[in-house]
Amino acid sequence: MPVAESTRLLEEETLRFARALIRIDSVNTGDPATIGDGESRAIALIAGWLEEAGYTPLTEESAPGRANLVLRVTGADPTRGALVAHAHVDVVPADPTGWAHPPFAAEIADGYLYGRGALDMKNHAAALVAVARAWARDGIVPNRDIVFAFFSDEEAGGVYGARWVTEHRPEWLRGVTEAVSEVGGFSVPLGEKRGYLVATSEKGVGAATLTARGRAGHGSRPSHSNAVTRLARAVVAVGEHEFPIVSTSAMEEFALRASELLGVELTVETLEDHLDLLGIAGPLVAAGLRDTVSPTMLAAGSKTNVIPGEATAQLDTRILPGTEGDLERAVEAVVAASGPGVEIEWSRTITPLESPARGPLLDAIQEALLDDDPDGVVVPYLMPASTDNKHLRALGITGYGFVPLRTAGDFDAFGLFHAVDERIPLDALAFSVRVTERLLRRA
Repeated sequence: MPVAESTRLLEEETLRFARALIRIDSVNTGDPATIGDGESRAIALIAGWLEEAGYTPLTEESAPGRANLVLRVTGADPTRGALVAHAHVDVVPADPTGWAHPPFAAEIADGYLYGRGALDMKNHAAALVAVARAWARDGIVPNRDIVFAFFSDEEAGGVYGARWVTEHRPEWLRGVTEAVSEVGGFSVPLGEKRGYLVATSEKGVGAATLTARGRAGHGSRPSHSNAVTRLARAVVAVGEHEFPIVSTSAMEEFALRASELLGVELTVETLEDHLDLLGIAGPLVAAGLRDTVSPTMLAAGSKTNVIPGEATAQLDTRILPGTEGDLERAVEAVVAASGPGVEIEWSRTITPLESPARGPLLDAIQEALLDDDPDGVVVPYLMPASTDNKHLRALGITGYGFVPLRTAGDFDAFGLFHAVDERIPLDALAFSVRVTERLLRRA
């Protein structure tokens, strides 16, 4: 098939598959009692597309309605470590209130594809399927083994998805040494060039419960040992606490690349003073410089005129590589200094992920970009959230975040994750699959 015709079909299938996947309500509430079979239906659709192209993918449910799929395409040099390109098929809830277009209708308007999952990340799932089908159609053999993987449950921690696969079907990922998936790849203007952020590190994730206890009683008789006010003081103290800037390999490399592109000498310690130069990347960079704690949930009392004897708050913690343990000790000290009667209990901690910020895969990403964007420059950064790469690490797989998107300078791709009117520019979706195909073929 002529190159132009093959590329046209690759782009058309990506859009068609993305729309079909968005129309499947695969919402992951985090509560098994309220999760339907959307993830399994999405995986079945993907399996059908791959089987139609002559492949035999491996699929299995980790729980009713929660399926996972992998497909291995043998490369020219199977002695090399394989690369897994993965996407998740679940999405976060979407209240249709405020949306310009229904979140599960996959409507196209004004050059955008709207819908929950348009960016996070049914767009990439569709692109991976289209790439695999193009290879089968055109007889393309990648340089090394490529494993296409599609997981459930990423939005609630990956327990029934990537983690289940690593624990129960590790043979599916046999020989894999590197992974590429979300979150990164979107372009940001940096000087005269476009920087394409590649997540070479991820923050760890933790949670804690603050419990304040005091004297219960009638609301008409105020008490200095009120559990609610004790909790409130602790929550404000924790929420307003600023952790120190910590230099990590990812942010050191970001500062170096940004300095070269902007013509301004930047270091990790001075990045925060120049966020205005980074455009839409500014908030991401700021969040990657420090450990952070965000109070997210409060609970106390059962009636207005009753002073409760106990009040609780939930904290979300994000931990930089190399600071494990430091955050916990700092928060405990802040809580203790806020006043008496408040205890803290730590739960689930996901260790930070740190991968080399330079190497052959990053070089391959740079080369794959140049065919479509001669002004594109790979810029490593530290992703302040967490992805399925954390689970693949258990098998010794080095993970990176790169889903290529060339967009206008004011289009905040990451800002639309989980947001109202999640959408992707149609030209960015076409760009994404072209670059992804080259990367996976050449890497």
